[in-house]
Amino acid sequence: MSPNLDSAIKSQVPALLLRRLFGTSRRDEAKQLSRSPAPAPVGRRRVFVQTETGCVLGMDLDRGDNAHTVKRRLQLALNVPTGETSLTFGDRVLENDLSFIRPDSPLLLTRNSINRSCSTPCLCPVSKDFEQKDCSGLVEMLGCSSSCDRVKRLVDDVVTAIRNGMDHVPISSGLGGSYYFRNVSGDRVAIVKPTDEEPFAPNNPKGFVGRALGQPGLKKSVRVGETGFREVAAYLLDHENFANVPATALVKITHSIFNINCPVNGGSPAPAHDQKQQVNSKIASFQQFIAHDFDASDHGTSSFPVAAVHRIGILDIRIFNTDRHAGNVLVRKLNGGTGRFGCQTELFPIDHGMCLPENLEDPYFEWIHWAHASIPFSEEELEYIRNLDPGKDVMMLRRELPMIREACLRVLVLCTIFLKEAAALGLCLAEIGEMMTREFRGMEEEPSQLEVVCMEARKRVAEWEPFSATAAQEDDADFQFSMDMLGEYNDVIRSPRFNGSGFKGSSCRSPLSKLVESVEEGNDGHEDQNESDEVFYTGWNTPNVPSKVIGQNGNATKSAMNRSADEQLPSSMCFVKLSDMSADEWNVFLQKFQELLKEALHERARAAAGQRMKQRLGTSCKF
Repeated sequence: MSPNLDSAIKSQVPALLLRRLFGTSRRDEAKQLSRSPAPAPVGRRRVFVQTETGCVLGMDLDRGDNAHTVKRRLQLALNVPTGETSLTFGDRVLENDLSFIRPDSPLLLTRNSINRSCSTPCLCPVSKDFEQKDCSGLVEMLGCSSSCDRVKRLVDDVVTAIRNGMDHVPISSGLGGSYYFRNVSGDRVAIVKPTDEEPFAPNNPKGFVGRALGQPGLKKSVRVGETGFREVAAYLLDHENFANVPATALVKITHSIFNINCPVNGGSPAPAHDQKQQVNSKIASFQQFIAHDFDASDHGTSSFPVAAVHRIGILDIRIFNTDRHAGNVLVRKLNGGTGRFGCQTELFPIDHGMCLPENLEDPYFEWIHWAHASIPFSEEELEYIRNLDPGKDVMMLRRELPMIREACLRVLVLCTIFLKEAAALGLCLAEIGEMMTREFRGMEEEPSQLEVVCMEARKRVAEWEPFSATAAQEDDADFQFSMDMLGEYNDVIRSPRFNGSGFKGSSCRSPLSKLVESVEEGNDGHEDQNESDEVFYTGWNTPNVPSKVIGQNGNATKSAMNRSADEQLPSSMCFVKLSDMSADEWNVFLQKFQELLKEALHERARAAAGQRMKQRLGTSCKF
């Protein structure tokens, strides 16, 4: 056989395999970028598989498909290695049974090894050949429902504009990649945020890279690549558009404007003028653009409607928003008219990617310092809170966003219960926010009053008779959590099963007693503490080094210049975990939590009348 013939055969075999696997002919391939996707045959489901470096491939699942066949298709289509990898769907690792995967679901391919190298090439689709293997349209909604009708209309407008050659605009502000998309008239109608361009994601266009999708992100309880579905969750949980969250959906979108740091199979990125000709597919959040005059950081709050602030605050409490700074509250002036609350300004909350963390940490509520938050709830607001049903909300999110992690849903349930009980007892928005916010005493971060109640509930679950026999057999090593057990969180953990207040080596004082003390009138927040109260254990790198030995920079053996990216990130402690409980333990935990919560809220309500407002140090991501 001649060398030329041998080369021709080698180049044609992969193409024949791909056409066989994906069911496309040469004629079909030539039409891919100009037509809408054909409906999948009966018994087949359309899914979108994304690698941890941002590659996205749309494919149809047959009834007989399993994780192995999906990875094989991905390997042939993208030429990416699939050995020692797992195909995941939220918390679940997929194997043989894929029957529960819903149409239009996003799946993630991750490497099994936890020792990842930041120098591993990003294998991302940048060529037109890739799109010829992917039978997707320009914009496809993932898991759409009737609640997304507003987004569907926007998607249609954007698709029409793309086909008409309308230019779209990268947004220079922020840490992640985001883009204004326009309609055919040139008006901004949507903001698109690709999941692989988030801060620390592989294709971040602003230099904040170094993580794979699924690893800890800007907030360690929110993983890289998972802020997009949180944006959608906030919109879905804003029932009746109570807080004015813009319409949002998760989409697979194809356009040349998106950023790619490394081409397929590594190598150097293409020049800027060539990148404009490359067609890239992304999974992204797609949110309605809200025309506005400024954000809350540019204007005094006196003109803001009290009801609008309350409604945003109610949403933030429910979703445990860890980053509600003034910059993500948009303000629209109503010249010559009045808005829904009879005022001349209207508020729109945006940027909910840091809500619903996997663990309770320190939230940030900008409105906690506004006078509006100290005004009691109106009867309409109380009625809305009374009608909230966390069980129905969880079922709805599982239906609409089946990839959402169980830990996030538990945070939603916990915070909704907390909000309902606190509002029923007469606490105002500021008081509720304060009970969720941590305090800093000296150089130590203290758990919030909500966390203290959760810690005591965990302690009582461990002491409950059906679980106590199992708990008694566990030793301290069970709480030296590894990166794998934490979902790769390199975080600070305080085990709730350690004696006394939940801190190893602490006194036997109940954490609930600390809660009572913290709300007593006249408490200056500087009472003496035992040395043992300040000893806690760091993450997997230094499992046995007390905080006092580590020092202020959080590292016992490395200088500040030699610290890893994890160590240089602002660290947020985890005082109590929710994700490691079984279903039975979780149900018992909720019962104990509600019992303890009533006591804590009554104590807070008695002390609130004479308690002055305190200024707290925030942890907003906007500096």
